[in-house]
Amino acid sequence: MKVKTVFRKITAGLVLATSLSGIHIAQADETKTINFGIISTESSQNLKTIWVPFLKDMSARLGMEVKPFFAPDYAGIIQGMRFDKVDIAWYGNKSAMEAVDRAGGEIFAQTVDVDGNPGYWSVLLANKSNNKINSVEDMLKQSGELAFGNGDPNSTSGFLVPSYYVFAKNGVDPKKAFKRMTNTSHESNFLAVANGQVDVATNNTENLARVKVTHPEKLDKVKIIWKSPLIPSDPIVWRKNLPESTKSKVYDFFMTYGKNKDSKEKQILADLGWAPFKSSNDDQLLPIRQLVLYKNRIKLMNNSSLNEADKTKQIRAIDDQLSELNRRMDSLSVASSN
Repeated sequence: MKVKTVFRKITAGLVLATSLSGIHIAQADETKTINFGIISTESSQNLKTIWVPFLKDMSARLGMEVKPFFAPDYAGIIQGMRFDKVDIAWYGNKSAMEAVDRAGGEIFAQTVDVDGNPGYWSVLLANKSNNKINSVEDMLKQSGELAFGNGDPNSTSGFLVPSYYVFAKNGVDPKKAFKRMTNTSHESNFLAVANGQVDVATNNTENLARVKVTHPEKLDKVKIIWKSPLIPSDPIVWRKNLPESTKSKVYDFFMTYGKNKDSKEKQILADLGWAPFKSSNDDQLLPIRQLVLYKNRIKLMNNSSLNEADKTKQIRAIDDQLSELNRRMDSLSVASSN
C-alpha cells in the first residue's frame, strides 16, 4: 500500500514537473530581443552607419527588437556571448573559433564578398613615402628601429595570419623584434600608417575597401608590402542555446536577405562589403585551427628553454591534432566532390 502511495506521489510529481517544464520551454521560445555583436574593426560610429539599416530590416522581418552590441575589442563580443549578453555576432574566423570553443557559439552562415571573392586577404601596410620598406624582408631587417601596428589578438587577418606567415615562419617574435608594438583595430592601424605614427601595420583587403568610403583622402598615403594566402570569408555565429524557433527565423532571414528583387537590401549588403549570405557551419574553422596548430608547432620548435623530452611530447600532441584535422578536411573534400 505504501509502495503504491509513493509511486502515485512520484507520478504526480513527474506530471507536475513535465507541465512546468512545458511552461518554461514555451517562455524560452518567446525571444523578444536579440543582441547582435559587431567586432570592432573600426570606430563604433562608422560601424553603426553601415550596420543599423541591416539590423532594422532584421528586426522588421523577425518581429522582435534587434540591438547592436559593440565592445572596444573582439574579446568583449566573445565574453558577451559566453554570458548570454550577445545572441548573434559577426566575427572573423579566429574570434569565431574562440566563441565556438569557449562561449557556446555555433556558425550558421558565412558572408560573401561583394565582388564574388571566396574570401579576403591579410596585408601589411607601410607609408608610401617610406622607400626603405617595400617587403617583409625589408621590414624584418630594420625591425629594431620600427614601430609596428599589430591587430587585435583575436583577429584572423590582423593577428593570427601574419603571426604565422610573417613571423613564426621566419622565427621572429614581434614583441621582441620591434622598437615599439601596439595592438588595435584595422581602422586605427590604417590611420596610424597613413599619418606616420607607425612604420608598418596589419590590415586586410575588406577594410581597405571600407577605407575608400570612410577615409578616401588617406588611401594614397599607404602601400601594401605583403599579402597573405586567401582567408575564408567571415562567419555569422549564434548562441547554441537560443530557442530553435528563433534560430529558424534567423536562419531564414539570413538565407533570403538580398536574394529577392529588392535593390535596397542589396545596397545595404553592399555597404557592408557583402553579397547575399550562404549557409555554413563550424567546419569552416578547420583551416584556421590548422593554422593555429602550425603556428604553435613552430613556436615549440624554436623554444630553446624547453628540454627535448617535453618538446618532443608537445610536438607529437600537435601532430596528432593536425592529423585528425587533415582527415576531417579530406573527408569533407571527398563528400563535396561527390
